[in-house]
Amino acid sequence: MSRLQVDVEAPDFALEDFNGRQINLSQFRNLKNVLLVFNRGFL
Repeated sequence: MSRLQVDVEAPDFALEDFNGRQINLSQFRNLKNVLLVFNRGFL
């Protein structure tokens, strides 16, 4: 796995929220900090 660079913008991508609306990461640029968490599943 490659290391992440400091002070490099994340690439833009889109995901659906809980209501099915598409949200792009770029919508938050220069507005808010974003923390993404990818759960592996619930066991």
